[in-house]
Amino acid sequence: MKHVMTLVLGLMCSASIQARDYPVNMTYSGSITSQKVSAPPVSLVAGGNSALNEVTVAGNGSLGPFTLHEVAATAAQPTSFGCAAPDNSALFTFVKAAGIFRFQDGSLLTYELKAGTSCIDFTKGFGNSTIIETITGGTGRFKNASGTLTIKVPVSYPVLFDATMTEAVLLVIPSGQVTGTIVLQD
Repeated sequence: MKHVMTLVLGLMCSASIQARDYPVNMTYSGSITSQKVSAPPVSLVAGGNSALNEVTVAGNGSLGPFTLHEVAATAAQPTSFGCAAPDNSALFTFVKAAGIFRFQDGSLLTYELKAGTSCIDFTKGFGNSTIIETITGGTGRFKNASGTLTIKVPVSYPVLFDATMTEAVLLVIPSGQVTGTIVLQD
């Protein structure tokens, strides 16, 4: 009898703590700064040799107005060429990333990289990216949040190149969309 009561109480408690899925649809714009990184302590990847990107954007959508700050690293060398064929282009793979959405009520939503690539079209002078992120939690209304987000940057335009004008883009203007599902505990 004691075991039956424990089971019933456990089921009642678990029934009251339910998770709900909420669709996410947000748009944003902002800036990305980049730098080549070849040695610790700044490198996000073992052994260094990555491109470090710092993303700062603002936007609005289904979860309300927000700002986003992200730090990401892509492989220093392209993983393939011709991603924007027939143009001269290269595909770079994201190897590490994490970000924090901050909403007007002060709630934070955190995530980390699951997978992602960026295609740079050298002929037209812009790039596009698709990044899939795993929600890792948050604060306020996003405490214990989980789920998956897809961040799409259909076109990003370079604003500032390095001194040689050939080696690296240092400042980029991105705009795009965040979609996915967030799972919140009741």
